[in-house]
Amino acid sequence: MTTSSPVPGPALTEIDVPLPDGRVLHVFAAPDQGGELLVSHHGTPGSGLRPSTWSEIARNNGFRLVSYDRPGYGGSSRHPGRTVADAAADVASIADALGYEDFCTFGTSGGGPHALACAALLGGRARAAATFASVAPFDAPGLDWLAGMGQDNLEEFGAAQVGEDALQTYLTEQRKSVFATNVEDLVRGMSSLLPQVDVAALTGDFGQDMLAQMRRALADGVDGWLDDDRAMIVRGWGFDLADITVPVLIAQGRKDLMVPYAHGEWLAQHVPGAKTMLSEEDGHLSMRARLGEVLAWLATGRDPAA
Repeated sequence: MTTSSPVPGPALTEIDVPLPDGRVLHVFAAPDQGGELLVSHHGTPGSGLRPSTWSEIARNNGFRLVSYDRPGYGGSSRHPGRTVADAAADVASIADALGYEDFCTFGTSGGGPHALACAALLGGRARAAATFASVAPFDAPGLDWLAGMGQDNLEEFGAAQVGEDALQTYLTEQRKSVFATNVEDLVRGMSSLLPQVDVAALTGDFGQDMLAQMRRALADGVDGWLDDDRAMIVRGWGFDLADITVPVLIAQGRKDLMVPYAHGEWLAQHVPGAKTMLSEEDGHLSMRARLGEVLAWLATGRDPAA
């Protein structure tokens, strides 16, 4: 089914992609203007809704931007028990449905591991990958995974470690606040996770876009959010970073209180051949202003500092 979408912008199309196991993925696709396919993985919680400017930035770098609701979010069927690795087969199905053999990919925050899964498991099709403020594996050797995170994340991930029921209860309460708030209230509610540079990033359209994305993601409940947390923290990612053979860029901000800088440093050291964009001035959200630099790197394979 294909319909015009007034929500993400008139230039985008929403597509339901059927999967072999009977599930459906809800996809947001920019117009096909001859560019290479670029698949975006949203954060946690999140949805495939993207700011309209992102399609233009992608097009300027020779890409057709496509994003999707991860299973259990928005319009995509739930995939109970999914692992991070399962995203690779889902993305392959999206590329097939749109008629592409290969593609580039990037992920923001909780989407980062899913982009890396594509790089590791679809190396013949995923030409290059990038991450913005991605978490490292929960069992990463030598990394204190929770160190430096704001209190809200400590409570969420603590509930995830207690068990599924505890996490369900916690996320259900958090969901209520998403629908009973405006951007200013959202910023106040996330104060433990937001350095000043991220508070500034949430002003104007970006904050409205983020709230709209979260509301779409959680419209029918917290299944996607719960499955994301368990996939990243409880189950193990389901693939080996050492299997990545394609170019990867790791972008991370020193002031990040959601996913601390050490996660980016760890990934940079353990993804074979990874290039880095490690910023001293950015937080979790402000790094996204560097999208053009990251997509320029994906298009050319050059170090953005060169």
